[in-house]
Amino acid sequence: MGEGDLDIRTLETAGDMAAIGTVFQQIWGTTTPIVATDILMALSHAGGYVAGAFESGHAVGASFGFLAEHEGERALYSHVTGILPGLRHGGVGRAMKQHQRAWAAERGIAWIVWTFDPLVRRNAWFNIEVIGAQVVSYLVNFLGTTNDAHGDDESDRLVVAWPTSDAVERPRPSGEVETTRIDTPDDIFVLRRTDPAAAAEWRLRLRDELAPLLGAGGMVTGFTRDGAYVVDTPVS
Repeated sequence: MGEGDLDIRTLETAGDMAAIGTVFQQIWGTTTPIVATDILMALSHAGGYVAGAFESGHAVGASFGFLAEHEGERALYSHVTGILPGLRHGGVGRAMKQHQRAWAAERGIAWIVWTFDPLVRRNAWFNIEVIGAQVVSYLVNFLGTTNDAHGDDESDRLVVAWPTSDAVERPRPSGEVETTRIDTPDDIFVLRRTDPAAAAEWRLRLRDELAPLLGAGGMVTGFTRDGAYVVDTPVS
């Protein structure tokens, strides 16, 4: 399936909300609801973003977010976005983010912000290299300890911001910088299931290396194809 076969649209009915709630459970491999239908209905009614991606009438992805602020400007906080595993390399994710961006831009919203697990390579590559989002900060154990199909782990997150205008470029530090490469594991999901101790070591290693650099004014300027963050830190 390609992007041209997709129908991505905002949602308003309880039936659609229930459908994407089921898709979220399939994506994250859980029988526990990710979000209740009534919450999605309230969010949509209040002016937030709730959208689904459909193929042949079947929901294959979904996204929802609520209004927020970033650096004093209006923002859409994209809380959850996901697509079914078999579609992750077909451009569906990019099409969904572009729909979200267009929705925000039409409403005068300057930024889309969200968080992601810094150990997940595919998300880091997509966010930083594919769509060009800016890494803003590092949050330690943001959501508490996870307990899902991928195993238990602390929930460190990177905050990213994506401008809705192409005129806004990702900033880079000025003057002399020191460049640091910070590696990530091949597949943190497999590691959590097969070697939880090693996964926890990776979590702490990345936290100890990346968080202090961002706190010292460093900027993530790239993510390599072999899975490493590139961080430029101003030299004082």
